[in-house]
Amino acid sequence: MKIRLPILLVILILLCMVSVGLYYLPPIHSRLAWRIDDLRARVREVFSPPESIEFISSEAMAEANPSALPVSTTTPIPTNTPVPTQTAPEDTPLPTFTPTLTPTPLPASISLTSDTFRYMHQHGAYNYCAPATLGMALSFWGWEGDRTDTGKVVKPYPKDLNVMPYEMEDFAETQARLGAITRVGGDSDLIKRLVAAGLPVLVEKGVYFRDLSGVVSWMGHYQLVTGYDDGKGIFITQDSYVEPGENHPEPYDTFLSNWRSFNYTYIVLYPPEREAEVLAVLGPHADETYNLQYAANLASEEVYSGLTGVDLLFAWYNRGTNLVKLQDYGGAATAYDQAFSIYNTLPEDKSVRPYRILWYQTGPYYAYYYTGRYYTVIDLADSSLEAVFYDDTSPEESLYWRGMAKLALGDNSGAIADFRESIDPYHPGFEPSVYQLTQLGVEP
Repeated sequence: MKIRLPILLVILILLCMVSVGLYYLPPIHSRLAWRIDDLRARVREVFSPPESIEFISSEAMAEANPSALPVSTTTPIPTNTPVPTQTAPEDTPLPTFTPTLTPTPLPASISLTSDTFRYMHQHGAYNYCAPATLGMALSFWGWEGDRTDTGKVVKPYPKDLNVMPYEMEDFAETQARLGAITRVGGDSDLIKRLVAAGLPVLVEKGVYFRDLSGVVSWMGHYQLVTGYDDGKGIFITQDSYVEPGENHPEPYDTFLSNWRSFNYTYIVLYPPEREAEVLAVLGPHADETYNLQYAANLASEEVYSGLTGVDLLFAWYNRGTNLVKLQDYGGAATAYDQAFSIYNTLPEDKSVRPYRILWYQTGPYYAYYYTGRYYTVIDLADSSLEAVFYDDTSPEESLYWRGMAKLALGDNSGAIADFRESIDPYHPGFEPSVYQLTQLGVEP
């Protein structure tokens, strides 16, 4: 006896409903959801490869007007960067500083050990290098938590794309009662001096790892430096990603090249009673303004030192980032223009183009917004968002800045939509967007 077509259709619909219901059962959903997301991401990447995206098109850069007047600076911004009060001229010269301290000879090798230090990996969680590395650094000073404890605070949303240095610094100060200092423009000698003083160093860097799609590509990464060996030419690091990651050796040249892509950023955690010692090791870099001026000069020197390709891109990008912090938005915009121009000339290859850069370093939004280049901000945000392929995953900062640019252009409804989207689903309670919606008289 043949089953009629309508009956088959009903059976198929019921099977689909049952399958959907089973999929959302917690034990099944937790095992399959990431696989479904990964499949969707791979399909999207086939039709729109992220490495083919230009952050700012050549045409847009040709039409840019860096001399646009600065806009009102009364709105909050989504990091601990001070609200700008003025825009410095592009050609403002930065002072050159000469260290006056006589360096103390360093041992040829050293490896820090601690009875309380615990290695932590990041595997089994999405983009979890920050919680894991922060947990390792804290454990050196006797903190008893683990990566889950840090993750609940610095990465409370599972698919958050990045944890900023200031978020890690804040956790150390408020949750672990430790001192914390973040600086840029670091070098090998300074890292060695800190380690020799018994101070592990957190560094933020760019690396080429095999990503979830199975392809080697550039991404941001945190690493903890706990030693060095001049005879072998290596830093001894605790790396949450590589295997084995405990006491992972990294050649000096590789370390410095990867570190360049994050402006040679480093974080030092320490017991409050050792603050004077930390400041002494940092020397003039204890002063944040000096540190930023030094880092801006370092980036300028690297720009003209013969670097090429990705290294030259990051030298220009670093100059822009430091000038943003120094509130020279015109000079920063010019530097970022150079960086993105170089980016557009790189091969359209994931293993070359650092297409995730705006997930981690949002300085260009400040530079272009505060020089009145609102359409550039929108283009940049669109490109950054287009490079994200995983559901419920997006850099909320890009949505925020696109909303700010739309607001400046009079598109209030578009701005409201972006502010709301940055909050739900991506970052519930995201303070800058909540503030803007409140100012507009709209419920977040």
